[in-house]
Amino acid sequence: MIRVVLVDDQDLMRAGLAALLERADDITVAGEAGDGAAAYELVLAERPDVVLMDIRMPGVDGIEATRRIVADERLRDVRVIMLTTFDTDEHIFDAIRAGAAGFVIKTTRPEELRAAVRTVAAGEALLSPSVTKRVMAAVAGTYRPADSGLIAQLTERERELLAEIAAGRPNDEIAGRLFISPATVRTYVSRLLTKLGARDRAQLVHIAYESGLVPPGRAGQA
Repeated sequence: MIRVVLVDDQDLMRAGLAALLERADDITVAGEAGDGAAAYELVLAERPDVVLMDIRMPGVDGIEATRRIVADERLRDVRVIMLTTFDTDEHIFDAIRAGAAGFVIKTTRPEELRAAVRTVAAGEALLSPSVTKRVMAAVAGTYRPADSGLIAQLTERERELLAEIAAGRPNDEIAGRLFISPATVRTYVSRLLTKLGARDRAQLVHIAYESGLVPPGRAGQA
């Protein structure tokens, strides 16, 4: 059973999300909070698998709450999905820096919302092509060569696979492009997470862009 905590300053929004999620046999709502400070305390108490976190809230916002959750070693297994009104939200890159594993638009369809929770609970990143492009644009002005820092310790094959992850491609598609099995892709992903000290695939995407492994203008190219 996937346990979810809902965080939004609007009671009606939380109620609607709870109703949609509870319709799934494999998802349950473990608790709700109306602001970021209360969210952190609730997550600490409940240790859910996934947190659906509104970005914009008065007081402690979703980004700061996510930062607190990710920084707490006791909550290492908790994944945060940011809730936003638009996929062009200017705070998206800040949320990725804070450690968010993905994003969901508040108007998304119920089945897509439940799929998003399952995806992130399974350790996958949830980054749409539009979000990926915004990450690329955000680091375009700070581009630096990929042969420095953490990236230097990767093999050529690991860099190749990291670039595929940064393009937002799922494991099955990466396997087809690199002529390897999905199981091998999963092994490489696990190895990359360990080598780069990344929490999840979203952080791998962030590292790939900030290191310059994927130069501005190259993301998502076939």
